[in-house]
Amino acid sequence: MQSHVTPLAFVLFCALLSAGAAETYTPGQTVNKDFNSFAGAFLAKHCVDCHGQTDPEGKLSLHDLGPVDEVNSGTWKAIWAQVTLKEMPPKDADQPHVIARLQFSDWIVGELTRVLRDKGGFRAHLDPDKGNFVDHSLLFGPLPAGIKLAPTSSPARLWRVTPQEHITRLNELINTEPTFDPSKPGLRTHGDAVPTNHGGELKLYFGTDNIIQWQGGTVAYATAVKSVPAVLASARNHGLENYPHFYSVNSAEATQIMDVAKDIIRYMAYGPLSIANPEQITDDPKTYKLVGDQRGLPTSLVYSTKVLQPLTPVHDLMKEDGVTDERLRAAVDYLFEALTFRQPTETESNNYLAIVKQSIEKLGKKDGAVLGLSAIFLDRDALFRPELCAFGKPDEYGRVMLQDWELGLAINHALRYLKPEEELQKAIVDGRMRTREDVKREVQRMLADDRIRKPRVLQFFRDYFDYDQAGYICKDTKALAETGASAQGDAHYRAMFDAAASTDRLIELILEEDKDVFRQLLTTSKVVATKADEVYFGERLSKEESAAAAAAKKTAEEPAQKKKAAKQKKRTNENPNVAKADLSGPKTFVRVSRRSFGSGSMQPDRILATVPEGQRLGILTHPSWLVSHSDAMDNHAIRRGKWIRERLLGGGIPDVPITVDAMLPDEPKNTLRERMRVTRENYCWSCHKKMDPLGLPFEMYNHAGLYRTTELDQAVDTTGEIIDSGDHALDGKVTNAIELIQRLAESERAEQVFVRHAFRFWMGRNETLNDAPVLQAAHRAYIDGGGSMDALLISLLTSDAFLYRNTSLTQQE
Repeated sequence: MQSHVTPLAFVLFCALLSAGAAETYTPGQTVNKDFNSFAGAFLAKHCVDCHGQTDPEGKLSLHDLGPVDEVNSGTWKAIWAQVTLKEMPPKDADQPHVIARLQFSDWIVGELTRVLRDKGGFRAHLDPDKGNFVDHSLLFGPLPAGIKLAPTSSPARLWRVTPQEHITRLNELINTEPTFDPSKPGLRTHGDAVPTNHGGELKLYFGTDNIIQWQGGTVAYATAVKSVPAVLASARNHGLENYPHFYSVNSAEATQIMDVAKDIIRYMAYGPLSIANPEQITDDPKTYKLVGDQRGLPTSLVYSTKVLQPLTPVHDLMKEDGVTDERLRAAVDYLFEALTFRQPTETESNNYLAIVKQSIEKLGKKDGAVLGLSAIFLDRDALFRPELCAFGKPDEYGRVMLQDWELGLAINHALRYLKPEEELQKAIVDGRMRTREDVKREVQRMLADDRIRKPRVLQFFRDYFDYDQAGYICKDTKALAETGASAQGDAHYRAMFDAAASTDRLIELILEEDKDVFRQLLTTSKVVATKADEVYFGERLSKEESAAAAAAKKTAEEPAQKKKAAKQKKRTNENPNVAKADLSGPKTFVRVSRRSFGSGSMQPDRILATVPEGQRLGILTHPSWLVSHSDAMDNHAIRRGKWIRERLLGGGIPDVPITVDAMLPDEPKNTLRERMRVTRENYCWSCHKKMDPLGLPFEMYNHAGLYRTTELDQAVDTTGEIIDSGDHALDGKVTNAIELIQRLAESERAEQVFVRHAFRFWMGRNETLNDAPVLQAAHRAYIDGGGSMDALLISLLTSDAFLYRNTSLTQQE
């Protein structure tokens, strides 16, 4: 790298003189070229005319930009985004050759990675939000001459377990979940994820199946029950989360895990006696005399004497006096396998046995065994899943195929949160997890067996659609009341957490049919609904309609009209501002968040209904999605438009410059569309034209998700437009969200973008051009299977990107 900067005009002249025959390029390879002869020449030829010294576009001058360094790294990041997304040079300017653009992008990434390695690092290109920076037409279309793809693989890496996976793994140690009942599909079953509670908290509860009486209401009950929150954190709130390089385990989390481990081991050993006084454990609640007001305290609960927790070698170890190596080792090996999903090696077993024995010698059996066994909860493989291929032989491309336990656990992790079931374990131990055919056999078997729960598949759809965030969007009480939804207490938030569970079940029903899955998700007229959904799927009435409804209600309630009113009462809205949706249909089970309330909901408490025709179409019009993409006061058309641009059209949006004040004016008397006029300014519109016209059609719903025809007493404007989608057949104006969705649902491009996101979720990384054959094969499998998610999964999980690791790379690169 030269230390001085040559004027860009001279750089361009020299580069043109030395230009030779077109070179062959493999995307992602190291670009060993210096600034003056390569990057400077690119800028001089394609960028400096607009970004020169005098009156530069966007106030970005590049005329004296030098090699990448810590000071100018922000400018280079912006250049990388603009050039990679084909925003720079502008469309009416001379465009660089495909290979030149790819090389320039790869050069910037390489230089930013090198320069910032010890200064916080550069990982923007690894973020799933930047996955769309890879040209869609190159991934699914013909490649120009000169591009030579390399056989694909993924980096060798460690995956930290997700919060959902971790707490489900711990739950297995202390709670017995019901086996799958085909007559009650949708009911929470052994192997399903631990759901959040009514407040949206992900918690592990102790002994709820044993509780037979409590003092006070449900709030007092929930406060009194022993629980621990999820310890491991997620770095993101929206989008794909399970990328290995996102996470680690810090010292505070390690301390919390040890504390949780002690509670779990004690419960494994003693059951409810570890969290309650002996007198609280009885089959006759009358024998337990409560003294005073105990509401909300652990002493307000009564537990049955029935043993309901799993009885394990930990229980066997603690139930008798004395200690033997046999019982200690049985407890060690059981916990190790339960937490790491594999049997310990002899060395691992001996090491943990020594730790437990030493702890018992110092603290005695009761406390020493608990402390010693807790160490297993911090084993690397209890918190991380290795894909290091340490013993494999690399092929000519430096790739090593996962085998045996690493491959078996990778397949298990792709679908499940619990340890491999017996048949998969046997295949691993017998040496039948070493080939692509082995993987296909096991994946097909597991997908076909409903008893094997596959919560990772549902988690993909949660991450992809982001419909599970609605309960966490804090709403202004006054603004919420104006929507027509209840603003009393936590009613709205409970309704939104219920809505996420309902959407979960609807997705599962579509997956059960496994036909045209993507299109069905976007266009289904079905909805899983609660009683509260009659409001949320209803219509917010106009001012005149509300007045008429209020008058009719008042008339119906007059004493002289009592008899008549009694007949009409069922048709009279309690809320005159909302015309409730007429939702009816067969009852259905849903995995709801009632684990903290005894044995949970064992009855089907929801229905499978049809949404009002012409008002709703698919998940993007369900309140769970609409509210997830709103804010405290209003809709968030920009966020909704960005979601559609990225998740359905495969477009990318550069990060907002730090100099931009990304705020809409506070104008209560103006509609959201009117307030968004500021985004149409020249400096903003180049990005916002790709988002705003896609989000504004959803103004046909208010920010609680209710359908509406008016906003601020005027007809709501629901028009929008698809601009620069990459598919000319898609581009054009739309009248409302329904038309927008219908057009997108028929789009092959949107379907391919869906496949790209599935790739990211199950590979744990962004796609590259070298993955083009994998993506094309997965899309063909999906189409040939009639829109089958199972076929898509089998293709992805038997691909080279899933099976092979490049041990020369790390998960950071």
